[in-house]
Order: sequence, then C-alpha cells, then structure tokens
Amino acid sequence: MTDGDRRLHLNAFLMAPGHHDAAWRHPSSRPDRATDVAYFQELARTAERGRLDSIFFADGLAVWHRVGSNVSGGLEPLTLLSAIAVATERIGLIATASTTFNEPFTLARLFASLDHISGGRAGWNIVTSGNTAEAHNFNLDEHVPHAVRYERAAEFVEVAAKLWDSWADDAVLLDVAGGRYADPDRVRPIDHAGTHFKVRGPLNVQRPPQGRPLLVQAGSSEDGREFAARHAEAVFTAQQTLADGQTFYKDVKTRAERLGRDPGGVKILPGICPILGSTEEEARRLERELTDLQVLDYGLAQLSSMLNTDLADVPLDAPVPEHLLPAEDDVNGNKSRFTLVSELARRDRLTVREIIARLGGGRGHRVVTGTPEQVADQMEEWFREGAADGFNVMPPVLPTGLEDFVDHVVPVLQRRGLFRTEYTGRTLREHYGLPRPPGN
Repeated sequence: MTDGDRRLHLNAFLMAPGHHDAAWRHPSSRPDRATDVAYFQELARTAERGRLDSIFFADGLAVWHRVGSNVSGGLEPLTLLSAIAVATERIGLIATASTTFNEPFTLARLFASLDHISGGRAGWNIVTSGNTAEAHNFNLDEHVPHAVRYERAAEFVEVAAKLWDSWADDAVLLDVAGGRYADPDRVRPIDHAGTHFKVRGPLNVQRPPQGRPLLVQAGSSEDGREFAARHAEAVFTAQQTLADGQTFYKDVKTRAERLGRDPGGVKILPGICPILGSTEEEARRLERELTDLQVLDYGLAQLSSMLNTDLADVPLDAPVPEHLLPAEDDVNGNKSRFTLVSELARRDRLTVREIIARLGGGRGHRVVTGTPEQVADQMEEWFREGAADGFNVMPPVLPTGLEDFVDHVVPVLQRRGLFRTEYTGRTLREHYGLPRPPGN
C-alpha cells in the first residue's frame, strides 16, 4: 500500500461521562447513565454512523480514589459489548481484560463468544494490570512484579491463540444424515505446559469468525513496547509531542520488523482528546469551563498515583520537587504513564495545579482544543509525519463530544481523503486492513 492509499483508523474510547475528569459535572454529560445499556448502545451507533473502526472500553479491577469525586464503577466490558453487538452492525468492539487476574481458557472462551455474537467484530485490549489495589482483590498483599506480569502475559496470549485455533475452520460437519456434528480429528487438545499455565484444551467454543480477535495493547514501557511488537495488531499509546510520537512509532515498528513481523500489521493509535468549538474561542471556553469544574483533591490523588508519590503536602502553586520523584525502575505500576507525566512536569516547568489542569482532559493523552479543521490539521500532521496510523479518540464529554467529532471532524477528514466514507468490510480485522489468521 502506498502512502497515498493509507487511511486513518479511528477508535472511540468510551467512558460514561467523558474523558475529562470534570465531565460528570458538566451539564452536557450523563453521569446518571453509567450502568444504562441503552446509553452505550446509542454511543456505539453514533460511532458507527461516523464509520469509525471500533469502540473501546477500558477496565480496572478495583475502586480507586475516584469514588468520592468522579463517576466510579460500571459495567463489565465483555458483557456490555455483547449487548452492544446486537444493537450495531459494523463497528468493532474492543474490551480490556487482564492477563494477571484471569485464566487463558476463560478469556479465550469469552472473546470467542463475543466474536461469534458480533459476526467477527471482537478485539482484546491486553493489559497486565498496573495497580496494587487490583492485586488486593485477588489474594495478594503486593502486586506481581512488572517484568513477571509481562512474562505471564506473553504466555497467556500464546495459550489463548492455541485455544482459538484448537477448532479447525472446517471442524463442524453438520452431517445430519450421517449423524456427525463435527470431525473429532479437527478439534484438538493443545496440551500446553509452560511456566505459568497448564492447559489441556480444546476450547469449548468453535473457532471465531475472525480466526482470532484483534489483539490490542496499551503499554509504552520497555516491556510494553517489546510485548506490542511481538503480539499486538493495534497499539493505544499516550504521546504528548509530534517528536515523541514519531520516536514511539518508529521504535515499535522497528521492533516488530526485527521479530519477523510486517510493521504495517501493527497499527499505532495515539490517544487524542478533542475539545471542539465552532470557533477557537468557543473551544477554549469549553476547556476553561471543564478546568473550573475540576475537583482539585481528586486531581491531586490521581497525580500522586501516576507519579507513585504522595503530593498531599506539596503546595498547589509550586512545582513537584525533584527529590519526591522515584526513578522509573522503582515504579511497579504503570511505568510508561509515570515517565510521560514526570517528563511533562519537567519539560514545561509546571506547578502541581497546572499539571492537574493539563491532565484533566486525558490523563496524559494529548488534548487538542480548537475548531474541527484545527483538530483535523493536527491529526493529519501526525498521520503524514510518521507518528500515527490513526487515533484513539477520547471525547472530553459524552455524548456531545462524540457527536461533535462524528458530525464535524470526520467530514473534514473524509473531504481530505484521509478517512473512509463507507465501510468496506464487516469484521474488525477488515476495518484495520489485517488478514484473518489461518487455522489448522
């Protein structure tokens, strides 16, 4: 495919009230619908109307510091996406699921089921879980070490792939006259015995329509990049500058090629939080409204968690003292987000209050404020300058932020020939231009 043939890939990252940490307090949001299936079906249909590749739900396995001052809790993603699948036709459905606190057979079965229910639209965002609070819900006093989590994740994905392939594509015979439903020789045990898992198999769900769900990964640490290069087909990442985006893009693609993969088969999608207005001043006004609605105690707790240090005694209008920042090697949680936020604070010499405001829109993802044309300009620049294959779109307020993006930014990208005007495929892999893995 030539550069002129390339098209953006757009994923809508959905959170109940929106991505800004003050979204739930804004009159345009619907925090009351955090457990309303119909609400999320409506959002999915909006994304589908815009011909987006996919929607995506993050997930965590604990209630953290946010419960007092932000929307907390909600529906389990795979369950929710099954309900969305029957209310949509084309949009891809990506769910987050942890390799640290699940078993391969269970998740392989769940994702195979979602792929069948949706007609081939399932994707798995593979996470290793980066928070000690999650470990405390699974019989652990301390979190599993970072490197061990990624080692387990690699074997987990290997086992899941074997399970999806344990049914051959032609295993089901449906020979009613002969009394043969399936060929037993085409449904095989996997007999996996490794460091972390021992799984007999086969899976008790037929091979998924896509062969395997689309594999997505979102970590940008050294371990995360290597994992992405080896396993991921789409990578969600947080990058603040074009130069940082280009460096990450080139690094992951180079690693994939070194591992014998086609780098074009690894799609890089930086997060972008578009704050939109019909004029730049209107967009800036919305940005100020959201900043004014921030709960500072919540923002401080979130920043402390990201930087792995307690900032409660640091004055809001002072910078984060260098001596309080640990080295990345001492962080056992989300290493990549720690590095991004600490570098942001150092590079722009921000006070604690300014960092909280800067992170409010995307928790370290890039916030772009302006008109639809200005937002499209920045997306096009990153796409053409080797920093992105597409974007993980994070509306600051829902449902209005997604509606504005679909109704005003997508048409600009379409007029520029950067994005599809109609779906050409039915499966998530087809949307991302990826082949169906061959079966046994």
